[in-house]
Amino acid sequence: MKAFVAALRFLTVLPVPGEWGTAEEDLGRSVAFFPVVGILVGGVAAALAFGLVTVLPQLPANVLIVIGLVSVSGGLHLDGLSDTADGFFSSRPRERALEIMRDSRVGAMGVIAIVCVILLKVTALGSVPVERVWRTVLLMPIAGRCALVITIGLLPYARPEGGLATIFYKRRSVLSIAWAVVVLLVAGGVIAGIEGLVAAAACVLVTLVFAAYTHGKIGGATGDTLGAACEIVEVVPALVMSGWYYWS
Repeated sequence: MKAFVAALRFLTVLPVPGEWGTAEEDLGRSVAFFPVVGILVGGVAAALAFGLVTVLPQLPANVLIVIGLVSVSGGLHLDGLSDTADGFFSSRPRERALEIMRDSRVGAMGVIAIVCVILLKVTALGSVPVERVWRTVLLMPIAGRCALVITIGLLPYARPEGGLATIFYKRRSVLSIAWAVVVLLVAGGVIAGIEGLVAAAACVLVTLVFAAYTHGKIGGATGDTLGAACEIVEVVPALVMSGWYYWS
């Protein structure tokens, strides 16, 4: 239970009373609970979506839904996406790219990456039938948090001196990858049927592709690239569902 609370504290801004989940050991064991937190976040976001699309036109409702998704994590993953974009697209060697990613200042590529991801989420959700939006929104945070687990299981930590995400690597295993994939595929099928299963499979594929790209750029993962993976994969269910209903 402490490990679950640690995951909740780390991945969300939801108020958690008491001292549970604050120990380093609890945080190190929390990775297995990332998909569970994704389910909880998805449930809250889906409820928000269900309410908003009944009282507002779809476009402003979608904007508020995406704001809600960003707010629940405190912008943690968007920050990682921004830093990753600045480092990866700097045309600098690996060591310099890692230095750029650690810089707290936001560069042009970071801003562009954030704008692109947010626009994709809003517009893709706008192409999903109103009655299916809440299902798509439910799957999105699950996909993003499962991508974190898969990436941690696949890639070594890129910084030899360590960093914020090092603690998650002390207990990583191949089983964690299988757990995240199973949760994602089952969730996709249960939430949205065959289209949800296709979206979940696409999320796994995109996670693997981005992990391979990240390994090629810096030789492993960092806290920033984990955040980037979460944000990029979170877009996938919305894109797949919008395409599914466009062509069906």
